[in-house]
Amino acid sequence: MRQCGACDNLTLMSEAYILTLSCPDRPGIVHAVSGFLLERGGNIEEAAQYNDHDTGLFFMRVRFACGQLTQDDLRLQLKLFAEGFQMQWKLHAGAHPMKTVIFVSKEGHCLNDLLFRWKSGLLPLDIRAIISNHRDFYQLAASYNVPFHHIAMTAATKAQGEARQFEVIEAEGAELVVLARYMQILSDDMCRKLSGRAINIHHSFLPSFKGAKPYYQAHDRGVKLIGATAHYVTADLDEGPIIEQDVARVDHGYTVEDLTAQGRDTESMVLARAVKWHSEHRVLINGHKTVIFR
Repeated sequence: MRQCGACDNLTLMSEAYILTLSCPDRPGIVHAVSGFLLERGGNIEEAAQYNDHDTGLFFMRVRFACGQLTQDDLRLQLKLFAEGFQMQWKLHAGAHPMKTVIFVSKEGHCLNDLLFRWKSGLLPLDIRAIISNHRDFYQLAASYNVPFHHIAMTAATKAQGEARQFEVIEAEGAELVVLARYMQILSDDMCRKLSGRAINIHHSFLPSFKGAKPYYQAHDRGVKLIGATAHYVTADLDEGPIIEQDVARVDHGYTVEDLTAQGRDTESMVLARAVKWHSEHRVLINGHKTVIFR
C-alpha cells in the first residue's frame, strides 16, 4: 500500500497491468520502459520483446504491478513518455476478463469448445452474447446462461443485419468478436469497425479447395495433411494477419467423415489458442503479420 497525492491521498491497492507497445527500434528502449515503470513504483512481473530487422520495428509486452498511480494517471504519463519514441501502445488492466461476443452459423464444434474452456476457467473471457444467422445453438447458449441473438442474414437484409449485430457488440462493450465457424462474409464496413478485435477460423485447404464440402474435395485429392488457420478479420477475405496454425497428418484410410472430424478438432484447438493469446494481450499486429509473446 502507498499513499498517492494525485488521488487526494486515497490509499491505492497495487494493481496488475499489461503494457504492449511498438515503435521504431533504437538503443535503450527496454531501459527506458523499465526506468519509467520503476520511477512510478512499478514492479515488472513478466517481460518479452522482439526486434523485427526487416521493418526496423521494436515490440514489447510487459506485465507489471503498480500501486502509486491510478490507471488514468498512468495512461496520461505513458502518453507523454511514448511521444519521445513514436510509440503505439496500449495499457490493459491485467485482472479483467475480456468481454467477448461469438458469431456462429450451423457448425458448433468451435463454439462448444470455447464455451467449455471459458466455463472451465481456461480462457480469460467474459462471453457476453452469441450471435447467429441460424437458431441451431440457442439451447447450447441457454445451458451456459449466455444471451443468444438470432439475426437472419440474406443479401437483401445484410446491411440491416450487420447494423443489428454491431448494436449488440457495442451494447455488450465487446473487446473481442470471435467468428466460430460463422459462414457469412462480413462487409468491408464491418471489417473496419472490428479491425484488430475480430478473429476468424477456417480450414487450411484454402485457396486450393474453395466453396462447399472442402473435406470431400480433400478426400478426393488424397490429402495427407489437414490443418486450420486462425487470423484477424480484414476486408481481404481470409487474408488477415495470422495468429495461429496447426496441422494433423492423415492417410489413405481416412474416410470423409474421419477427415471432417479431425479437421473440426484441429480448428477448435487452433481457435482456442488464438483467442487465449489475444485475450491475454500477447498478440501484436506487425503489418500483415503478428508478433506473439507466448
